[in-house]
Amino acid sequence: MKKALIIGLFLTFASALTAQNIKTGAESVSEYLPLLQGKKVAVLSNQTGMIGKTHLVDSLVALKINIVAIMSPEHGFRGDADAGEHVSSSVDQKTGIPIKSLYEGNTGKPASELMKEIDVMVFDLQDVGVRFYTYLTTMARMMEACAENGVKMVILDRPNPIGFYVDGPILDMKYKSGVGWLPIPTVHGMTLGELAGMINGEKWLKDGIQCDIKVIKCKNYTHASMYQLPVKPSPNLPDMRSIYLYPSTCYFEATPVSLGRGTTTAFQMYGHPNMKGYKFSFTPRSIPGAKFPPQLDKECFGVDLRKTPSIEEINKAGINLEYVVDAYKNLNLDDHFFRSFFENLIGQGYVRKMIKEGKTAAEIKAMWAGDVAKFKEQRRPYLLYPEN
Repeated sequence: MKKALIIGLFLTFASALTAQNIKTGAESVSEYLPLLQGKKVAVLSNQTGMIGKTHLVDSLVALKINIVAIMSPEHGFRGDADAGEHVSSSVDQKTGIPIKSLYEGNTGKPASELMKEIDVMVFDLQDVGVRFYTYLTTMARMMEACAENGVKMVILDRPNPIGFYVDGPILDMKYKSGVGWLPIPTVHGMTLGELAGMINGEKWLKDGIQCDIKVIKCKNYTHASMYQLPVKPSPNLPDMRSIYLYPSTCYFEATPVSLGRGTTTAFQMYGHPNMKGYKFSFTPRSIPGAKFPPQLDKECFGVDLRKTPSIEEINKAGINLEYVVDAYKNLNLDDHFFRSFFENLIGQGYVRKMIKEGKTAAEIKAMWAGDVAKFKEQRRPYLLYPEN
């Protein structure tokens, strides 16, 4: 027992040490600079695309790279827009480079006219490792656009902050949407660079086309690394606790229950004005990144997840549907509890059905154990980093 404890502590220490020494793809400038010199370059990035304290775009401009356009994903180039908010194209005030919003016109892909002006697309976004986080969809759509227009795509890889486990059902593609684009589990445990290789290898792009990609790998990263994000990836994921809880609490987006949007700790609580038996309460307000949150200005009663369970317990449990099951039973709304896009988030039709039937979170989770095992085998050829 004592020996096992010592080994466990050593592995935790080694993982933390590795995480501190991780070097992102963007930091390996010498590896991708030759691919950009003398080319017309577009950059798809946002506030997470940092090299130390300098943004990737500023670094490339200083290195005399000809950036003809900046592409912005959900939340915009500066990362301060609401989820799904219409973000207009504009100009970056610092560099004067045109910013083209992928959300303008709701196509998710740049116009062919723009793609014809580009030789190389540089992709640098910090993902959080969950299927319904839209940066993965952004990458897949851009790969498709590049493949269709003969544009090379350079992917500056970044660590997956929850790359140490796989959980959740594989998406039933009849529920394909912007928050679920690929047939992968909810928590896939891969970096975007790894997933790009898998998208090509499994021919998941339209008509099986493949994108000419070059992945600039992270250094000193393994899938056991406990990587701490240096910049929040989007307005409502303010810290690592929110990110670790995200795979379990995001489903409230498809219910009337608030998950804390409109507070400083979104995804770390849940509640509703009509929930009974809870002393904890919070009131969502209109704030930057959550201008019109669910249950705006209404006192919501529910569960506080800001301190308990512990980070270790959250990550050990993986996806925990106990929170959704609890709120469903408490509100007693039957099918009115679920919004139509609940399946787009969870990925399968049986989950809603089992919750309504009174099944436990553990019984529901057992249903996707086969999906997890299948995907771990399927993804193996595409992994770029050790699993431990």
